[in-house]
Amino acid sequence: MSRILLLHGPNLSQLGARDASVYGTATLDDVVDLATRAAEPAGHEVEGVVSEYEGDLVTRLHEARTDGTDAVIVNAGALTHTSHALADALAILDLPKVEVHLSNIHGREQFRRTSVISPVVDGTIAGFGVNGYALAVGAVIGLLGARAARA
Repeated sequence: MSRILLLHGPNLSQLGARDASVYGTATLDDVVDLATRAAEPAGHEVEGVVSEYEGDLVTRLHEARTDGTDAVIVNAGALTHTSHALADALAILDLPKVEVHLSNIHGREQFRRTSVISPVVDGTIAGFGVNGYALAVGAVIGLLGARAARA
């Protein structure tokens, strides 16, 4: 069984209470449940982690190097656009990594259109609402399979 870390940054704990026209009505628990249900049939386990604090997210990514984590899905929230520390922590990981966003960040305000973490992940899924999480799970499962085939 592979372990997938599902990492959420600031304000994502408020899903369901935030602007529904942008973020939908699903709660963070709904999102983690959806990702878990997408991963389980293929024998994968999802660990949902959320923090409002950049340092907590960086620390959790450092732990992922040695704790048996096999892949990372990250929605860094507003840190997507500003956190070089988070990007550096992701870059250290030699694991499949997928960035996911509920909204299409490329069609939003100018400051949201740049992701400093996109260059250090395998791919980005944006604009599909909560369904993007199922797509991200599928993507990391595919990446894990490709690694296993090469090994």
